[in-house]
Amino acid sequence: MHCLESPLSPFYLERLISVFIRKKRNIVQNTLMLQIISMQTNFPEYQGPEKIVIRRYSDFVWLRDRLFEKYKGIFIPPLPEKSAVEKFRFSAEFIEMRRQALDIFVNRIASHPELQKSDDLRTFLQAEEETMERARFQETGIFKKKPADLMQIFKDVQSKVSDVVLGKEKPVEESNPEYEKLKHYIFELEDHLAEAQKHAFRLVKRHRELGQSLSDFGKAVKLLGACEGKSLGKVFSDLGTKSESLSVKLQKEAHNLLMNFEEPLKDYVRAVQSIKATIAERANAFKQQYELAETIKLKEINLDKLMLIRSDKVGETEIEYKELKADSEEASQRFEGIVRLMNEEIVRFQEQKTLDIGLAFHNFAKGQAQLANEIADAWRGLLPKLEACSPRT
Repeated sequence: MHCLESPLSPFYLERLISVFIRKKRNIVQNTLMLQIISMQTNFPEYQGPEKIVIRRYSDFVWLRDRLFEKYKGIFIPPLPEKSAVEKFRFSAEFIEMRRQALDIFVNRIASHPELQKSDDLRTFLQAEEETMERARFQETGIFKKKPADLMQIFKDVQSKVSDVVLGKEKPVEESNPEYEKLKHYIFELEDHLAEAQKHAFRLVKRHRELGQSLSDFGKAVKLLGACEGKSLGKVFSDLGTKSESLSVKLQKEAHNLLMNFEEPLKDYVRAVQSIKATIAERANAFKQQYELAETIKLKEINLDKLMLIRSDKVGETEIEYKELKADSEEASQRFEGIVRLMNEEIVRFQEQKTLDIGLAFHNFAKGQAQLANEIADAWRGLLPKLEACSPRT
């Protein structure tokens, strides 16, 4: 989801950030994956026009969590999951998937009109490793929690919002038809995206299995050809070679499907989960605003009673009332700010989703059409040789 703004515009940052990944052997920690961030910008707040820094996955988590805490109402871009399968974790394919996902994550933030101004993004993109490490370990509150704890928080948030939408829980909640419509849309979108991603995974698997079968078949036919006469053996050898060639094409298309079809769908499943976390933040903000308003009403009644009896607690109660009013106004502004930002964010999200998912389906159809043509041409080219060996009727 890269922004295509020209680098000749007054200030640029977003489209010139790249993520590279390398493996580094460490005796204590075994194998580490290091993300190398290459950034170019002419934003005056940055130290210079170019910077290359080394980051770990935990640094990306730090950035996401900081933005989630500070920018209520904005859909914070999602991160790819941290693989728990060591055998797969350091494969070339996994590394490329991780690189692509992290590259998208950083560029989404850098292309966002509000998030790109973040001091935390600036720290992430230009601080030295020691400074970055100190920033991670100096956090308090939610940031002090381990990644596993944070993941549980997000799961709890998603579960709570699901209960609200499905009617399992009846908390204090705003009555807004458009908001209700938005929530149902997000939950339905998540289900449909997850279903599409599941079948995309099966397509990738099918291409790989068919490719492997063709490779095995090709080897077997070549061995069979070695046992036959010269003319028949040559035909079998050509058939085996063509099968192996098509196997390579199928494996290549399986990789393309994974990177350009399944992964974008999976990324949007994660993006919807980020939106659900923002929905939960909005629900919390509304609840705080509502509860403060109700408390003020009770405080007003109590204050009127105290004034009628000319109690000596009037002064103290008036101070509490003014403090509550200030807190209530702040809560209302916070809630209204989240609503305003969410309205802007959902428009941006839908526009970008249309582009990204449209591109993913276009790449899928184009790849399948090209593969089908190549397979048909390959088998068609063998037909005259096979017909020459067939008994004539």
